[in-house]
This record gives sequence, C-alpha cells and structure tokens, in this order.
Amino acid sequence: MDHFWTFAGSYWWLVFPLLGVVGGVVRRWDVLAQRRHARRLEVMRAKAELKSVTASTRVTSAGEPQPITKPSPLPDQLEKLFAVHDDVTARWLEYELDVARMIAFPTMSDGRQPLTAAFLRAKKIADRLRPASADARVSAEQVAEYRGAVTDYEVAFDLAERDARRVRDSQFSDAERKRLATAQQLLAVALDQSATPAERQVAYRRVREEVDGLLALSDEAVERLETKVALQLERPQPTPDDKRGPADAGPRC
Repeated sequence: MDHFWTFAGSYWWLVFPLLGVVGGVVRRWDVLAQRRHARRLEVMRAKAELKSVTASTRVTSAGEPQPITKPSPLPDQLEKLFAVHDDVTARWLEYELDVARMIAFPTMSDGRQPLTAAFLRAKKIADRLRPASADARVSAEQVAEYRGAVTDYEVAFDLAERDARRVRDSQFSDAERKRLATAQQLLAVALDQSATPAERQVAYRRVREEVDGLLALSDEAVERLETKVALQLERPQPTPDDKRGPADAGPRC
C-alpha cells in the first residue's frame, strides 16, 4: 500500500491526461449510443407506417360498399394484380441488376437492413401466393389473400426505396465511402464512348476491385455490366475519312 501512495505522490500529474482520455471515450460512447437510438427510432417509425398503411388499405377494401353490378371475373382481377406485382419486381431489379444504382443506393441490396429485409419477406410471400396464370383454378379467398400480399409487397418496397434514397452510403465508413465514390467515377469511364478501349477495360477492372467486399454483385448484374462495356468497346471508332466534311470528300489519288 505504501508503494502505491509513493507512486501516486510522484506521478500525480498523470491524472489530468488520463481524465482527458476517459472523457473522450465517454463522449464517443454517448455519440454512438445516440446514433444507435436514432436509428432504432427510424426503423420503428417505418415499421409502424408500414403496418398502418397496410391496415388502412385492407380496412378500406373490406369496408367499401359492394357494387350493384356483378364484380369483375377472377381472371380480370388476377391480370391487374399480376401487373402490379410485375411492376414492383421490375423496379426492384433496377437496383439489383444496375451496378450504378447499387453503388448509389447500396442498402437496397443489403438484406441486413430492416426495411430491405421486410421487403424481401413480402416479396417471397407474394411470389408464393401468385397463381400460375390468370386462368388458374383459384377461389375468391385465394385471390383476396394474393391481393393482400401484393399490397404488402408494394408498400414494403416503397418504404425500403425511400429509406435507401435517404441514407445512401451513410452506413459505410469514410474509407468505404471513398471506395464507392471512386467506383462511380470509374464506372462512368468504363461506359464513356469517348474513352479508349484500354481506358474502359482498366476502369471496368478497377470498378470490380473497389466494390469487392462492399457490395454483393449478382452474376446477372456482372453479366449486364460486362455487356454494356463490351458494347462500348465494339462500337466502331470514327476513321479519318468519316471526319472529313462533304467539301473535303474528293477523289483520292
């Protein structure tokens, strides 16, 4: 014990820098805790909005007065539901297959994000309940169940898309955001008609390197990107003769 007090008496001045370090750690912890709390509140509000919108849609549909005329046949109802279902799926594929969109809005392809995960679950349910065709033998109850699933699917996608456009790449660190920004610039070069074939090929390879470990590119997305780059590379470059104007186009000796 005497040794401790001797040490404390000799090095009492170390208390002040230690207090500064401890204070910095505490402040950093508070900031991170506040961010986590704010994020949880946002997710809770989004989930509540999803439930309220879905519930109001179902209540409205159930509470509407029945028309006097005969309701439309089931095939017509299914055709309309198929159109909505396919439209939402097409909007989702724009994020899944377009590398530029994936870089700009990465959370739309991240199943770990709560709203994206909710959308993917709604998609799975809607796909499972979808009849094979408009002429399939289904009951009115099955059509109603499928209609509810399509509504949930559409609402969940709208919420996930809105959140992805709001947060963009804020979920990544500073270094990761720099890599994504670099990938965006390189992607523009890879698809630039004015760039040389060598520049486009190098830019394409660099894009793959920058997003590696940050984004999970599907095989279809990579194939589509390679097709776009290949089309740019195969586009014929203007020859000196093509650049000559009509007045210069004379017989060649």
